[in-house]
Amino acid sequence: MNSESNRTYNLVRGLGLVAAISIIIGNVIGTGVFLKARVMTCNVGSPTWVMLAWVAAGLLSLAGALTYAELTAMKPNAAGPYVFLRDSYGRLSSFLFGWMQMFIARTGSQASVAVVFAIALNDYLGGGLKQVLFATPLFGSTFEITTLQIIAIVVIAIFTTLNCLSVSMSGQIATILTGVKIALVLFVALGAFLFVTGGGFSNFSMMAAGGTCEGVDASVSFGSAEYSFMAGFGAAMLAALWGYDGWDNLSFVAGEVKDPNRNIPIAIIGSVVLVIVLYVLANASYYYVLDPKAVASVSKDSSVAMTVVSKFFGGDVLSMATGVAVAIFSVGLMLSSLGTLHTSILSAARIPYAMAKDGMMVEPFSKLSIQSVPINGVIFQGVWASILALSGSFDTLTDYVIFGSWIFYGLITSSIFVFRKKYPDAERPYKAWGYPVVPIIFLLVTGWLLVNTMMTATTSSFIGIGLILLGLPVYYLVNRGPQTDETEAEDGTER
Repeated sequence: MNSESNRTYNLVRGLGLVAAISIIIGNVIGTGVFLKARVMTCNVGSPTWVMLAWVAAGLLSLAGALTYAELTAMKPNAAGPYVFLRDSYGRLSSFLFGWMQMFIARTGSQASVAVVFAIALNDYLGGGLKQVLFATPLFGSTFEITTLQIIAIVVIAIFTTLNCLSVSMSGQIATILTGVKIALVLFVALGAFLFVTGGGFSNFSMMAAGGTCEGVDASVSFGSAEYSFMAGFGAAMLAALWGYDGWDNLSFVAGEVKDPNRNIPIAIIGSVVLVIVLYVLANASYYYVLDPKAVASVSKDSSVAMTVVSKFFGGDVLSMATGVAVAIFSVGLMLSSLGTLHTSILSAARIPYAMAKDGMMVEPFSKLSIQSVPINGVIFQGVWASILALSGSFDTLTDYVIFGSWIFYGLITSSIFVFRKKYPDAERPYKAWGYPVVPIIFLLVTGWLLVNTMMTATTSSFIGIGLILLGLPVYYLVNRGPQTDETEAEDGTER
C-alpha cells in the first residue's frame, strides 16, 4: 500500500470505559502483589510497615495518576507521555523516553512475563517441559536455549498477532484477562480468611527477626549490622512501586479512547484506587496466615501467595481441596502474566508510531493497517521481545532501567507546571485535584526515592542512565532531516 493511500487510515477511538480501566489494571496487576511481600518484610521488619509502604506507594502512584489524568485529557494523543515530554521539554527528552520504552523497558517486561508464563506452566505440569536445546560457553558462563524460552516466544507471537486485530477486539481481550487478575487477587485474599485454620491477627504484632531473607542486600535487610531503616523503607517503597507500575498505561493509547474527556480521568484515577484496595487486602491476608518471620523466609524462587494458598483447607498436600486451590492459583498466575503481556503490547506499540509521525523514528512505524492498528510497531516489539527472551537478558535490563523510569515519571509529572504556564487558556476537561500541592509532593517523594536508590544501588542506577543515554547517537542519526509535528496535527490537540 502506498503512502498516499495509507493517509486514509487513522487511529480509531474504539476503547470504552471498561476497556480503558482494563488496560490499566491489566498491566498493573502482574506478579508483584504475589511476590514482593517477602522482600518488603525483610526491608522493614513488620507487617505494619509493609502495609504502610504499600499504601504510601499507592498514594504516590495516585498523585501521579491525578496529574496524568489532566495531561492525558488535555492531550488525548497516542503515546501520551511521549507527547507531554515533547511539548514541554523538547524532542530530545521525548526521544530518550521512547527509546527506553521501545528497546528496554516495555519489550524487556514483555519478555519477562512471557518467560514467567512458561516457568509457571512448567511447574504446573511437574517440571517436565524444560529441556536444554542448545548450550555453549560464553564470557565465562554457559549460554542456554531451553524449551521454556521457545514457549515464551510462541506466547509473544500469539499476543502480537492478537494485537494486530482491531483495537476494540484488543480491548475486549484485555477486559477478560483483567477480570481473571482481579478474581485471582480476591481468591488469595478472601481464601486466606475463609479457608485457613490457625491464622490470626496476632501475627501483625510480630517482627521478622531471624527470617532468612534470601538474596536481600544486608544494607536493606532488617536486623543486619549495616541496616538503615530509611534505606530499608525506601527499598520497600521501590518494591511496592514495581507492583503498581503501569498506572500510566492508558496514556499511551489515549488517542483510541472513546469520549476521552470523561473516560480518561475516571479510568486512570478509579483504577489506581481499586488496585490500592486489592493490594492492601491481599497483603493483610498474607500476614493473617503467616507470621513475618515465615514470610521473610519464603524462598526467592517461590511466592508468598503460593505459600498461603498451599495452606488452604488444612494445607494437606494430599488433600484434593488443597490441590485444587493450588491448581487454581497456578493457572490464574499464568493467565495474569498473559494479561500483562497483552496490555503491554497493546499500549507500547503506539510509542514508535507517535515517534515516526514526528519524524523521530523510521517512517514505516507510522503506517496503520486497514484495522487502524500501528502494525509495524506491534510486529517490531514482538520480534525484539522474542530476542530478549531468547537471550535471557531481560531481567538485567529491566532492573537497570527502573531508576531511569522514575526520572521520566518525575519529568512527565513536572510538565503540568509547564503547560499551566505555557497554555493557561487551553481546554482542560479535567484539572488535577490538589494542584499544585499533589504534583509537588509527587516530585519531592520521587526525588527522595531517586537519591535513596543512588546511595543503595549506585552501580545499577548509573548503568540504567547509561542504557538510556545510548539513545543519543540514534537520536542524532535519525533526526538529521526536517522535523515534523504530524502527531499533534493528526490528533487535533492544541499546542
